[in-house]
Parts: sequence; C-alpha cells; structure tokens
Amino acid sequence: MQNKKVVAIVLGVMCFALTAGICIQIRTVRGTNSTVSNDYEENNLRAEVLRYKERYDNKVKELSDAEAELEKERESATQNDTALKDKEEEITAGNKIIGLTEVTGPGVIVTLGDSKKDASSSLDPSMLLVHDTDVLSVINELKNAGAEAISINDQRITPTTGIICGGNIIDINGEKVGAPFEIKAIGLPEQLAALDRPNGYLDILRSWSIEAKLEKSNNITIPKYTGTITYEYAKSVED
Repeated sequence: MQNKKVVAIVLGVMCFALTAGICIQIRTVRGTNSTVSNDYEENNLRAEVLRYKERYDNKVKELSDAEAELEKERESATQNDTALKDKEEEITAGNKIIGLTEVTGPGVIVTLGDSKKDASSSLDPSMLLVHDTDVLSVINELKNAGAEAISINDQRITPTTGIICGGNIIDINGEKVGAPFEIKAIGLPEQLAALDRPNGYLDILRSWSIEAKLEKSNNITIPKYTGTITYEYAKSVED
C-alpha cells in the first residue's frame, strides 16, 4: 500500500512537471511566432515605405526634368520677342518671391535644438523643448530683418506655409520635422545676424537652456517649394 502511494506521488509530480514543461514550450513557441510575425510585418512596412519613396523621388525627378524643358521652351519662345521676354522675367521674379524657384546667396543659418538638461530638473519640462512659437518668432525676426528667402529643415517658407506644433515635432508645409531645426535665410548677413543680439530672442532661448546658434554664410542654397500654391479667394483686380 505504501509503495502504491509513493508511485502515485511520483507519477503526480512527473505529470505536473510534464504539464508545466508543455505550457512553457507553448508560450515560448507563441512568443517566437509573435516576434517573427512582428519582424515580418515591420520588414514589409519598411519595404513598402521604400517603394513609395522611390516612386516619389522618380516623380520629383520627372517634374524637375519637365520644368527644365519648359524653361528651355520659354527661353526659345521669348528670345526674339521683347514683350514676351518681359513677361517671362516677371514670372521668374514672382516665382522667387512665392518660393517656387531654388535660390542661392549670402545669409545666415540658425540652428535650434532641445535642451540637453534632464527634464526632471525643471518645474516645466516643456520649457526645455523648441516649440512652433519659437520657430515662428525666429522666422518673423528674419523677415523683419530683410530675409528674401527662408527654409526650415529644407522646407521652403511660402506665403501660405503653416507651422504647427504636434508634440515633439512640428508640421511645416504638411511635412513633419523634428529638432534640431535648421533655419536658412538669404539676405544681408550683417542685418540678419542682428537676431543674435544681447537680450534678443536667441539669447532668451539660451537662457532657458535651449540650444540656439547663428552663423553667417556667403553661400546658402534654399530649395524651392515642391507643393502647389493655390489662391481660392484672392482674385486679380481687373483694369
């Protein structure tokens, strides 16, 4: 009788151990399958993004080639026609103003970056971040100082550009960009550099531990706006 009890106990322990082992094995297999599945989905998503980017880059190149061909046709059409040539110069000047032409020239480069201080060391951690209002303030000061063209992280600022804060990123022209923000401005460097004056806005940002620096340059290139600018409500006044 005693032997039967011992055998029963041993069998019970073995069954328990076997059941536990099977459960652990099932969980391990599920976890492995889940990891493999997640990796597979992530790889597929990455491949899909790369395919869309390739298509986008191809379309941008096609558009650039078409614009170059159109420019040649315009030059050819206006070569012997003074009136048409004047109109073409007006279009070119207008495109520069609204941001539809890549431009180059002297100016300044302003870089704004989030503070590297520990957020727990501040009563208001948001004060350690660059916000849309900070970027807008810098843009407005550059405009007031005579900037003729401005970009933020290679996004051209146009008359209809919106700069909207969205957490730790900023939406510019519908594109999401994050810190550090590189703001390029073309104009008289000495005049634009007044932004970095004592008690000026950059100085104030630095007092909050925000990284803010300005450098002059004689050769800045600002890309054109690649979107479409439409005016739905503003109409030309007829003579």
